[in-house]
Amino acid sequence: MNVEKSMPGVAELAWFKSSYSSGEGGECVEVAADGAAVHVRDTKGRDRAMVDVAPGAWTAFVGFAARG
Repeated sequence: MNVEKSMPGVAELAWFKSSYSSGEGGECVEVAADGAAVHVRDTKGRDRAMVDVAPGAWTAFVGFAARG
């Protein structure tokens, strides 16, 4: 897993807000995927660093989180 600054082209990704996010603000994350990584960012700090995760690691994380 790498933490990187936003890079050119990130704005063009199709970002999806967490289904657990309410319309009232608070703790929200967005994810977007391309062929190389799943990108995760804070909706309140879209211009800040994001986390890039390998697709296989993201799949394992989602599977783990779904059990909880």
